[in-house]
Amino acid sequence: MRIVLAVALSFALIVAGGCGKSGGNVSPPATSPPAATSSPDPSAPSPAAPEETESPTAPPSANEEIAAQIAKMTIDEKIGQLLLIGLDGKKISPFAKKMIAENKIGGFILYKDNIKSASQTVALLNSLKAANNENSIPLWLSLDQEGGKVSRLPAEIAKFPSARELGVLKDISHTKEVGRSLGSTVKALGFNLDFAPVLDIDSNPDNPVIGDRSFGSDADTVINHGMAMMEGISEAGVTTVVKHFPGHGDTSVDSHYALPVVGKSLDELGKLELLPFVEAVGHNADAVMVAHLLIPALDKELPTSISYKAINGLLRTGLGYNGVVVTDDLTMGGLLQDNEIGEAAVKAVLAGADLLLVGHDEKLQQRVLTALQSEVQNGGITEMRLDESLYRLLALKQKYKLMDAATDEPDIKALNEEITNALAK
Repeated sequence: MRIVLAVALSFALIVAGGCGKSGGNVSPPATSPPAATSSPDPSAPSPAAPEETESPTAPPSANEEIAAQIAKMTIDEKIGQLLLIGLDGKKISPFAKKMIAENKIGGFILYKDNIKSASQTVALLNSLKAANNENSIPLWLSLDQEGGKVSRLPAEIAKFPSARELGVLKDISHTKEVGRSLGSTVKALGFNLDFAPVLDIDSNPDNPVIGDRSFGSDADTVINHGMAMMEGISEAGVTTVVKHFPGHGDTSVDSHYALPVVGKSLDELGKLELLPFVEAVGHNADAVMVAHLLIPALDKELPTSISYKAINGLLRTGLGYNGVVVTDDLTMGGLLQDNEIGEAAVKAVLAGADLLLVGHDEKLQQRVLTALQSEVQNGGITEMRLDESLYRLLALKQKYKLMDAATDEPDIKALNEEITNALAK
């Protein structure tokens, strides 16, 4: 059976004793992701709990070009690259221009309220890129385009099916082709990053937020279709972000509004929720989004999105993941009900997150930026810690050859024909 035994043995004791201060040595992450289908050695020791005072795992050595680029950056420029923010309206705002010019912001996310038509979307993204032309690092231009009920595409573009509709077909090659078409579509509009696919397993019928966003209610279906979708989008030249680690499927609370509590043990998580993410690590996932969940077996106090025990302990040390970690939107109620956003942003960076998503409210976005600047100034976040995230982020931007060149307005008819053909296969 697919990796169940491996996961159960690997994770049951990762955070034994609370994953806090331990007297033992910290086990370094694997130099390469663990093979998803490998069998565990029952005699091998479980990973040691990492010290919370230590810096999150450093990424692999960056190439000389990236190292030289980072060496030229100011502290404020480095901090700016760690933020991906939303914006108000359907045109570039003065605040967005300021964040680009003064803070060298890492990128933007567009929601449905920002999108009216294909031509308007292309124009908006082109204006953001034009504003960033003086900066040496291109912008992330992102959206949540999953298909089904989570769709950000303009109305004149053909609709993509939900993950559930693809999962029930049991045709992996079809899912990959749909993923490739989805990636080509968002790229044609000027986007370069998609917060997809969802790797949550829909195991709770009372879940108000996942439902048909999941490929299915069993691990194999989610793994097979999730990896196919991830690969299809990536092959179209769009960065993917798998979500919502460590698994939002077995919840009855929507983290947009309140903090879900998952009462499972690590052994139970290892037998179900974590399986698709282990597979994604084995497939060298571009980025992993961490959800706002409280999992007492992992961390009794902090949501997973700002928890050192969840990000550096479970995801990086436990799973051996050394890629980009993104927080879910820091403006969501699930986080802010018990946390001030600036303090939460600082905790997320110290926990090992590389990219902070701040989707709404200019005042909150400014608060996150100010809090990070203050924490770096007082030494709570070191420049070395910033550089670790920058290596990961710039390497990923380099992998997809991101540029700020303007995007031509697409031929909608041809685009829809391509989508129709992909869906018909």
